[in-house]
Amino acid sequence: MDYTKLEPCLQKYGTEKGSLIAILQGAQEIYGWLPNEILAHIAEKTGIPEAKIMGVVSFYAQFRDKPVGKHLILLCQGTACHVNGSGEIERAISEYLAVGEGEITPDGLFTYNNVACIGCCSLSPVMMVDGKAYGKLTGKSAVEILQKIREGAEP
Repeated sequence: MDYTKLEPCLQKYGTEKGSLIAILQGAQEIYGWLPNEILAHIAEKTGIPEAKIMGVVSFYAQFRDKPVGKHLILLCQGTACHVNGSGEIERAISEYLAVGEGEITPDGLFTYNNVACIGCCSLSPVMMVDGKAYGKLTGKSAVEILQKIREGAEP
């Protein structure tokens, strides 16, 4: 594992109290996810116990402890989205991508994850792709968005 890419982030935040989330965000941006070797390196460099780091990574939905596809889909399963059809959208996405939750499509383009809440209840049902929210979805409209992304077009 090449730790040199992470050094500027560790130098910037490493000695600041309360900087763990910023360090983890930086590491995930660099590596795409947070492998155990990176977490151990962060623990060693910052003096923060590895168990605490793992606790933060597992608590916050923004952090990934396994590789993901080029495009990360977050499908809201909060109450408003659930009531308004997120189950149908999940079935459509899973069928279109031919993968289950958390899996990477064979072409490496997509991973979808269910999340407890995106915070866009007025747009329910909603999904985020690469940080952009798409709301008032149906199974069909969700798949159309993913088709455009797959084709390299702006949805």
